[in-house]
Amino acid sequence: MRTRFQNHGLLVAKEIRALKGFPLYLCPALFQVRNTHFLTRPRHLIPCPRATKRRQFNLSSTRNQSNGALSPHDRAFPVSCPGCGALAHSVDPDGAGFYSPGGRSVKRLFDQNAKRRKIEDDIFKAALRSADAGLLQELGAADSSPSTKDEDANFQTPFCDRCHNLIHHHSGVSIDHPSIESIADTIAETPHKHNHVYHVIDAADFPLSLIPNIHEHLSAAPQRSQNRRSKAGKYYHGRKTELSFIITRSDLLAPKKEQVDALMPYLLQVLRDALGPFGKDVRLGNVRCVSSKRGWWTKNIKEDIWHRGGGGWLVGKANVGKSNLFEMVFPKGKMGDIKYASLQNQSQKGHDSAAAKPGEYAREIFDQFGKRTSELSALPSDPPVEEDSLLPPAQPETPFPVMPVISSLPGTTASPIRLPFGGGKGELIDLPGLTRDSLDTYVCEDHQADLVMRTRIKPEQHVIKPGKSLLLGGLVRITPTTPDVIVMAYPFVPLPTHVTSNEKAAGIQVQERASGVPVITKPGLGGIISSAGKYPLKWDVTKQRSGPLTNRSAVGLKAEQLPYKIFSTDVLIEGCGWVELVAQVRKKRFEAHEGSVISSQSSTTNTVSEHDYSYPEVEIFSPEGKHIGCRPPMNAWLLGGRKKAPVSQRKSRPRRSMKGAKKAMKQAAKLACSS
Repeated sequence: MRTRFQNHGLLVAKEIRALKGFPLYLCPALFQVRNTHFLTRPRHLIPCPRATKRRQFNLSSTRNQSNGALSPHDRAFPVSCPGCGALAHSVDPDGAGFYSPGGRSVKRLFDQNAKRRKIEDDIFKAALRSADAGLLQELGAADSSPSTKDEDANFQTPFCDRCHNLIHHHSGVSIDHPSIESIADTIAETPHKHNHVYHVIDAADFPLSLIPNIHEHLSAAPQRSQNRRSKAGKYYHGRKTELSFIITRSDLLAPKKEQVDALMPYLLQVLRDALGPFGKDVRLGNVRCVSSKRGWWTKNIKEDIWHRGGGGWLVGKANVGKSNLFEMVFPKGKMGDIKYASLQNQSQKGHDSAAAKPGEYAREIFDQFGKRTSELSALPSDPPVEEDSLLPPAQPETPFPVMPVISSLPGTTASPIRLPFGGGKGELIDLPGLTRDSLDTYVCEDHQADLVMRTRIKPEQHVIKPGKSLLLGGLVRITPTTPDVIVMAYPFVPLPTHVTSNEKAAGIQVQERASGVPVITKPGLGGIISSAGKYPLKWDVTKQRSGPLTNRSAVGLKAEQLPYKIFSTDVLIEGCGWVELVAQVRKKRFEAHEGSVISSQSSTTNTVSEHDYSYPEVEIFSPEGKHIGCRPPMNAWLLGGRKKAPVSQRKSRPRRSMKGAKKAMKQAAKLACSS
């Protein structure tokens, strides 16, 4: 008969199966149930401290708690998955952290460990039998036998079934994203006195992935103002938490590193405007623009993490590149500070002593090697778990740990992943991503992966004449509203583009008109398309867009001397990319409207606003009128657009030059008359 405890466990198991995709670290009450009945090996639980006393953590808790090695069956189920951070369990097959006892990875782990250990034992025994007995007695290895602890040092934790499917089959279920309050509560349980939060921002839709007022939510030290007497940091409740901004995937902005470095003043100004009134008086000296794919400026961040120590936290919205950045900036292969000068001196002394007394030197080296091996093999077999802790236990410290899984699926990281480094000097924590509004909920499953811009787009120039609209994959429609103005569009988005009439574009977007235009939206979503607003092209880019007319090495004219003005703006599509819009307006027409606006406003007490000027405008239609923003133009088209095709690959011959054609025709007519 089942006991009352077992019946209660079965009831709770049914409730857990209903919480598919729920991050368990946000519900600590489930830890106790998992630890008492469902896991295959016991856990050492620490009694809960009082509510008024802050928990004390220490990396020293990651030392070995048991004597002897783990059995293969216990080893198959770790505390948490190293790929997504979810606690290991065998209850919900569709949940994060699920390990199948009969899975191929677990069976392969058993077979590899058994074969490797058998081969190593045979080699070790054969070497001992062939060695001299006197030498073995002198080295103290006469009674040596293969140690079971050597296997733990080379042990690699397997991934859960969800991470396995993400890596090999590109399929999986996203987890529920935590809130900024949950992230703040998790960081509040830090065991470190010095903490540094790295706010990761995506460059594809910069700055839409910025978390508003993040320093207030995380109780971080305020940003340094431009006052020269401003303090560099401040302690709160005995802890110091600093904040830095990291703009990832900068290789999407420009093809070369030097061009991205030249964009830093522009990025700082855009970030300052996005911060609101708070960003006017701060220095913003803690902003880095990196590329994990190309390795731009990741080495500097890695060195900063190593020198700072303490706790490093990667915070950001979902799918901004935190896990990819984590792999590049984690200080691998550093178990502690290495003093190369002392190592060189010891090496020289070792050579001298080896030449003088080879027997004693060999015995000393053997003792040191055995002691060091025992220290490295003392890895945690069962780290303690707190019942109500939002911060899971840290993983065992190794020189080259298993990195988090990198996937385009939003919400891949299900729970904080803690990787210590430097022999307890610090740790780097990858936190789950916050909710990020994107268009993937309106796109067919086959095309959801196409929304992520992985490489820099080389767009084509689209000319939108009056009465025309630009359609982006059937999701977004850009329609100019200013008459007699031609708008040029450069879409930096991984979506199919098409220019057609306003009626056809509207019918295709609301799914009322059949055509051959590629559409990736789900069927039946035409009724949710609405206007996201009108966006004026209000930034003057005449000097940048006039080419040789304003170039000092060419004509060298000033922008004020030209008879026209060029206005531009960047329309942002959240989680996808941006579209650069450019329009040229006659200066007389713009100045005439500007003068009429100023004269009409001078008779009243109202001030003149930017919306009163005759800027070219476009109206944008998107699902539910969301996921759209704007920013000052980056002029990314000028940083490296699509190159012209060579002459050998052109479809038709270019137009013949008409220089002197009229004169030649007159001469030919005269010759005909004279003859």
